[in-house]
Amino acid sequence: MAEGFEHFFAGVHWSLLVLVIGVTLYVLGKGADWLVDEAVELSERLKIPQMVVGATIVSLGTTAPEAAVSVLAAIQGKPGLALGNAVGSVITDTGLILGLACIIAPLRLDRKIVNRQGWMQLGAGFLLVVLCAPWGDPSRVFASGGRLPQLAGFLLLALLAAYLYLSVRWARERRAEQEHERRDDAPIWPGVLKLSGAAAVVVIAARVLIPAVNEAALRLSVPESVIAATLVAFGTSLPELVTAVTAARRGHGEIAVGNVVGADILNVLFVAGTAASVTAAGLEAGPNFFTVLFPAMLFILLVFRAGVMASGDTLRRPFGYVLLAAYLAYMAAGYYLLPAGAPG
Repeated sequence: MAEGFEHFFAGVHWSLLVLVIGVTLYVLGKGADWLVDEAVELSERLKIPQMVVGATIVSLGTTAPEAAVSVLAAIQGKPGLALGNAVGSVITDTGLILGLACIIAPLRLDRKIVNRQGWMQLGAGFLLVVLCAPWGDPSRVFASGGRLPQLAGFLLLALLAAYLYLSVRWARERRAEQEHERRDDAPIWPGVLKLSGAAAVVVIAARVLIPAVNEAALRLSVPESVIAATLVAFGTSLPELVTAVTAARRGHGEIAVGNVVGADILNVLFVAGTAASVTAAGLEAGPNFFTVLFPAMLFILLVFRAGVMASGDTLRRPFGYVLLAAYLAYMAAGYYLLPAGAPG
C-alpha cells in the first residue's frame, strides 16, 4: 500500500499534496478521538479496566502496520529489516510515545494491572534477546550476530495465544468481582465492531500520511537520511502515537499506558513471531542488534519498570522527560554506532 501511495504522490501537484496532508491529519485526529471514545465505552460496558482494553483490542489494531511491514520484509528477503522494525517499535513506543503522553498529562495507573502486564512486557523483551542469541558460539555475538529461528517464531505465536487467553480470563475475573453492579445486557459486538473500525481509520490514515509527508520533504530538499531517521523510523508507530497522545489529552491515561505496554508485547509475540514463522531461515539479527538495538530496548524497558515501581498511582511529567531522554540517547547512539542502512 505504501509503495502505491509513494508513486501516486510523486506525480501530484503541490496543492493536492498539501490538501491530502491536511485532510489526512484531520482524519487521523478524528479517528484517534473515535478510537479512545469506543475503548472507554467498551471498558465501561464490559466492566473491565481501560488498561486491559488498551493492552489487547486497541493494541492489536495499532500494531497492524508493524506486523504488515515486518511480514512483507521477511517474505521479500529482508529479515534484518523485519526484526529491526519490531525492536525499533518497542523502543519508540516506550520511550518517545509514552514519554510524550506523560509530558502532555499525568497518566493514571491501575498498579495491579500495570505490574502484571509490565512484567510480561519486560519478559517478552528479554525472551526475544535470548531466542536471537547465538548460543552455539556466544563469543561471536558481536562479530556475526545471531538469528531468530522459524521454530522460535512459532513459540512466540503460541505465547501470543496464551497472552490473549490470560487477558480474557483476567478480564472475566474482574467482571465477576463487580457482579453486584448493574449490568448492561445489550450485545457488545456492535461496540467491538466500532472499535475495530476506529482502529482501521487510524491505521489507514497513518499509512496515507507518511508517504505524503515523505514526498513533501523530498520536494523541500530535505536530505533522505533525515527522512529515514524520522518519518520512516516512527511511521509504523504513528497509530500508537496518536492514540496515546489523544488518550492522555482527554484524561484516559490508562488507555495510553495499556496501548503502549500491549503494543510492546505484541511487537515481540505478534510482529516478530509472525515474521519469523513465515520464513524457513528465520530473521537475521546482525551484530548491530547486540551492540545497539537490544541493549537500547532492554534499557528503556527497565527504565519504564523502575519508573512504575517508583510511582504511586500516576506516571507524572518528570518521568515522561526521563523516558524521552532515554529515547533520544538511543537515537544518538544509533546515529554514531549503527552502520548506514542498518535496521532500527
